[in-house]
Amino acid sequence: MKTILCYGDSNTWGYNPDGSGRYPKHIRWTSVLQKELGENFDVIPEGLNGRTTVWDDPVKGEYRNGKKYLLTCLHTHKPLDLVILFLGSNDLKPRYNVTSIEIAESVESLVNIIKKSETGPDMTSPEVLVIIPPPILIPEEVMHMDYLIPEYEKAVEKSKQFPKAFKSVLNGQCHLFDSSKYIKTSEIDGMHLVPESHAILGKELAKYILKNIYNI
Repeated sequence: MKTILCYGDSNTWGYNPDGSGRYPKHIRWTSVLQKELGENFDVIPEGLNGRTTVWDDPVKGEYRNGKKYLLTCLHTHKPLDLVILFLGSNDLKPRYNVTSIEIAESVESLVNIIKKSETGPDMTSPEVLVIIPPPILIPEEVMHMDYLIPEYEKAVEKSKQFPKAFKSVLNGQCHLFDSSKYIKTSEIDGMHLVPESHAILGKELAKYILKNIYNI
């Protein structure tokens, strides 16, 4: 039995972009991943709405800082064979004022925590797979709000730089999965995934994990 921890934000939690709440469990990419990998794997979802990489949220609360809870989370679920990180999109909010490279470096700090955690089998370190988030879009409701568009345009541009930035910082340190090759965010809110994208992400991740991590 291989145990996989999926540590992410609202797209791991399963937020519905129409604002109606949380997708049913079977819709979420973590559940699709579990189904695709089969009974020899145990997939543990750990998603939190608004979770950042390393930043305290001055508006929503410091508990959304992914770095502060990560080590506790790892020890809660150990032993872990693989940790999947799917974070970075919330760091694009204007209040953090960081570049795409700085976001990638923040993810790197999380990777280092995992690699030093001794939360794998027999106190080894788990394998780490970083999902590079897909680009965000300007939400439909913002399109008629001229005063907001410039800030969203900055965030969109930063998100488009994620693949290059993440690969530049993280290459050789962990497994990298560029989700922008397979999925896109919803046009409704520009940030979250529709059911089809959840399904595609779960299936493509399963293929990657079986081929590139476990050679199956």
